[in-house]
Amino acid sequence: MTENPNGTPDPDEQETLGASTPEPGSGLDRDPDEWATGEEPMTSAQRSYLDTLAREAGEELPADLTKAEASKHIDRLQDHSKRVQDQ
Repeated sequence: MTENPNGTPDPDEQETLGASTPEPGSGLDRDPDEWATGEEPMTSAQRSYLDTLAREAGEELPADLTKAEASKHIDRLQDHSKRVQDQ
């Protein structure tokens, strides 16, 4: 959001989050094994999505995965899912 000369946000501009382009070195492609929280239990969002992808693929996975493990399985299953299309 741009600011007026007095430092206040421009009220005519719509507020957004993030950026229109990825920040260099932002970690978007960082290996899950390098995540600071990778050893924590998977999130509820990961669990739900992974459950959906695994069911569609006819796979069973352990329910006690870490965030990093869940992310790797999600990436792998997305590569074979009809739900996720190449962008």
